[in-house]
Amino acid sequence: MCRTAYVPYAHIACVLRALRFIVGCFTALLLSGAAAADTLAQYLKPGHPDVYTVVKGDTLWDISGRFLDRPWLWPELWQVNPQIDNPHLIYPGDRISLVYVDGQPRLRLDRGDAGRTVRLTPSDTVSLHPEVRSTPLETAIPAIRLDAIQSWLVQNRVVSEAEMSEAPYVVQGASERIVLGAGDRLYVRGVLPDSASYNFVRKGPLYVDPETEEVLGREATYIGLGQTVAQDDDIATFLVQSTREEVQIGDRVLPTEERRLESTFFPSAPRDETEGVIISVFSGVTQVGQYDVVVLNRGGREGIEPGNVMAIYKRGALARDRIAKETIRLPSERAGLLMVFRVFEKLSYGLVLETERPLAVYDEVRSP
Repeated sequence: MCRTAYVPYAHIACVLRALRFIVGCFTALLLSGAAAADTLAQYLKPGHPDVYTVVKGDTLWDISGRFLDRPWLWPELWQVNPQIDNPHLIYPGDRISLVYVDGQPRLRLDRGDAGRTVRLTPSDTVSLHPEVRSTPLETAIPAIRLDAIQSWLVQNRVVSEAEMSEAPYVVQGASERIVLGAGDRLYVRGVLPDSASYNFVRKGPLYVDPETEEVLGREATYIGLGQTVAQDDDIATFLVQSTREEVQIGDRVLPTEERRLESTFFPSAPRDETEGVIISVFSGVTQVGQYDVVVLNRGGREGIEPGNVMAIYKRGALARDRIAKETIRLPSERAGLLMVFRVFEKLSYGLVLETERPLAVYDEVRSP
């Protein structure tokens, strides 16, 4: 009798505990949602506009900075508008309004004429009936200044050591010339992969992770563009079409990458907490300033994506502890922001957007 009466009571107690747990989780979820809304509202910039009309020359970073102290929170403010395919594609003349939905701040986009009006062009598809394609009259504004990063977006790349060492190479130029430019002919030795055109590249720095000593890749520095005009066994004759600097004997040849200028990414925080290090700067020095392009030892395998914003921390200096008689490193201090614009498997390129003090190679980067 006692055992029969005790078992149902135990089950009821378990059910009650489960119900309390579910109610507690639901309450915590509601409170966390309210806290998130409050947190987002507190990052609205004092004196922010209620409505802003986009003009030529704007960038997504500039506009988000008008509304937010933390521009990388930009995606969390968007109010979904089913009538607009991609609200992150913003055109001159578009109106961005700050509104409140259920007490939460949201950004709403109203298309201007440039983003809504279209030009009609013939279709390039084969069909038996007339067809048109429509495109906006204006180009969408970029996430960041393209003049600072354009050459690094499309032309430079990171490859493996094997890919670089096994790539075909320049033997010499016509008439035994050793320095060549646009319009010159030259000879390349090696097996060429099929491609409509090829890039002349030069071995750049070898990137090594300063923390793990892992080889992250070799920079293939873009030199120029060329096209094959003849092939005889493993010797190809090339015509140099354009150059950024003179092509030299020993420069390598890689297929041209089929990729567009990715300017439509938008400011965002990395999905996961991320820490890394600046391992190089493209200006050729160790000091880093605003609008410098830097290389990070974090890439696609760590979940980094174009548009991710990272906080830069000035690495703490070494100091002598006279009491303990040892050398210690002082804490790192936040000193700037950068945005990632191109991602490889093991590393990425970023543009320094803000600096509060001089920065240098081996300074740290973290989720903002």
